[in-house]
Amino acid sequence: MSADTPINDDAGGVPTLQEHDVVKIPRGVRLREDKARGGWVLLAPERVFQLDPIAQQVLTRVDGERDIAAIVDDLAETFAAPRERILVDVGAMLADLITKNVLEVT
Repeated sequence: MSADTPINDDAGGVPTLQEHDVVKIPRGVRLREDKARGGWVLLAPERVFQLDPIAQQVLTRVDGERDIAAIVDDLAETFAAPRERILVDVGAMLADLITKNVLEVT
C-alpha cells in the first residue's frame, strides 16, 4: 500500500485516512492511566473511553508528530506482526475515534 492509498473506505461518514496523515489528541481530551479501573482511558468532555491494551498501545504513539505509517511501522516491529493487518486495524480505530471527536487529523 502506498502512502497515497486510502487506509479505509469512506463509508457512513467515517473519514478516509492516508498513511501520511498525522493524527493528534485534541485540546480538552486526555490519555490517562486509570489506576482505579486498572487500565487506560481517553477523557473527553462528559465522556470516558475505556481502552483495551491494543488501543492503549496505538494511542500512546499518537503524538501529533508521527504519521500513521510511522505508528504502524513501530507497532509491526514491536509486536512482530504483519504490517498490512496492523495498518487496516489502526486505520479503522483512528477513523472511528475521529468521528467521535477525540482525535483529529492535523
